[in-house]
Amino acid sequence: MSFVEYGDTIKDGDTAIVFLGHESMFPVKVQHGTVTQTKYGVIRHSMDLIGKKYGSKVTCSKGGWVFILHPTPELWTMNLPHRTQILYSTDISIITMMLELKPGSIVCESGTGSGSLSHALIRTVAPTGHLYTVEFHQQRAEKAREEFREHGVEHLVTVTNQDVCKNGFGVSNIADAVFLDIPSPWEAIGHAKSALKAEGGRICSFSPCIEQVQRTCLAMEEYGFTEINTLEILLRVYNVRTISLQIPDLGKAAEDNSSTGFDSSNPSNQGSPCTNLQQGTVQFKSGVPLREMVGHTGYLTFATKS
Repeated sequence: MSFVEYGDTIKDGDTAIVFLGHESMFPVKVQHGTVTQTKYGVIRHSMDLIGKKYGSKVTCSKGGWVFILHPTPELWTMNLPHRTQILYSTDISIITMMLELKPGSIVCESGTGSGSLSHALIRTVAPTGHLYTVEFHQQRAEKAREEFREHGVEHLVTVTNQDVCKNGFGVSNIADAVFLDIPSPWEAIGHAKSALKAEGGRICSFSPCIEQVQRTCLAMEEYGFTEINTLEILLRVYNVRTISLQIPDLGKAAEDNSSTGFDSSNPSNQGSPCTNLQQGTVQFKSGVPLREMVGHTGYLTFATKS
């Protein structure tokens, strides 16, 4: 099992996603002899998971059923254990596009955190690219290494435990892109410039406060970066559902029917608009926005090495 290579069958040691519904899923490490409790009953790994195909419908001990999905960076972002606050698909998608990432790209990242963006970057640069990710916190760095190894992507990522503002990324003049998600990104701009390739490399800084953005932009200008711009991405979700509305009583429907010789008992007139008027309601699909929406997550500041 790998987050960048698809496998057909579930194997002992895999990380799989137990899907109970769009709003209810969780990851599980498949192990021989282990059981997992769900609201629909017990899933026995040896009998219900190992050897089955990903995407299979598994019946639990109480008769309910779940789907077992192959892990992807998108599913992992929704289900990973939170060691820090994470980036979600709204910001991740614009980051990978604006940094112009592709298979074979070399990317430097700080900090690693819970690994949400890291998994998406690895999938984007695979199979020949590489991610150099720096994490200040030692335990988080060790946990990230463990997860990358379990997810079959350790050959595509190097995890370093150090302070990027003082010691940099540990590489020079090779990166196609640099991403910063740290409290004081302006202190790491010089190291980011050193890590980027000689010309044309891209940098992105994620900051929740506009004061951080202002200082970062000043530092980018000081180090000669160009095309500096800041974005804020907001997501508004709509529910598509079927609704029923009552047809208004226009008052002359019956009168018009009699004057035109309309006979509702005549089979040839069944299904006509006048018949639908007698039903009182009409159904149609409608997009309804949620009562609450995700607001500000952070500002994304992009620039190019000149």
